[in-house]
Amino acid sequence: MSQKLKNEFYEFKLLLRSIPSIIVVFFVLSVFAMNLLANKSIALPISWMALDCGIIVSWLAFLAMDIVTKHFGPKAATQLSLMAIAINLVFCLIMFLGSIIPGSWGESYVEGSENIINSALNNTFGGTWYVLLGSTIAFIASSVVNNFSNWGLGLVFKKKPDSFVAYIFRTYVSTAIGQFVDNLIFALIVSHFFFGWTLVQCIMCSVTGMVAELLCEVIFSYFGFGICKKWKKEEVGKEYFEFVLQRRKEKDNKKNEENSIQAED
Repeated sequence: MSQKLKNEFYEFKLLLRSIPSIIVVFFVLSVFAMNLLANKSIALPISWMALDCGIIVSWLAFLAMDIVTKHFGPKAATQLSLMAIAINLVFCLIMFLGSIIPGSWGESYVEGSENIINSALNNTFGGTWYVLLGSTIAFIASSVVNNFSNWGLGLVFKKKPDSFVAYIFRTYVSTAIGQFVDNLIFALIVSHFFFGWTLVQCIMCSVTGMVAELLCEVIFSYFGFGICKKWKKEEVGKEYFEFVLQRRKEKDNKKNEENSIQAED
């Protein structure tokens, strides 16, 4: 393993030690739960609207990413997202193994319908490969979009980067963009190709889902802002930031040395 990879791995370990565990736990659980809850659609009175129960927790994943991005930066938030996806895939595999093990679910004991209900529960918890593929690709893309757009929007507020106005602006806009990307990619990969949705339905589903999930984050935005203020006051991640700064200085020194050698030649 090269020194660069060792440094990257050590930096990631420092990051995991620096982010309060409760945030990591809620983030990972929200990523896993929203994929499972997405199996249940929500009955709505409007025919062109389509939502699933994944919105109950999907906003929590984006709220956690926004908090981590604000304090640790977009790279750290994206690394955390990739780790959550990896853990989600592991547990999806465990759930799949559980679904193919011979046996019966407790809720399947309904006279005359045992096999039908048991098969339905196995399919629900075992998952479908294209649903898992679509959700994984969608979340990776939306995580990158959300984290780096959040960081970029924060650069607008140079005078008061830690104000509440700056926080809600960068989180609301980045979450709206990220949620739309997540919903649209999933709809195009899964709903369009496997369920025959039209492009209009995919777009409308993405927009309505984005609005619903954004409203959830708006409700808890002050909570996220409070966490960011608390982390800064308590200097959460001090060791991580010192290591990142040290690596940056070493990189700059090396670059200056190379430029000096080239100038002498």
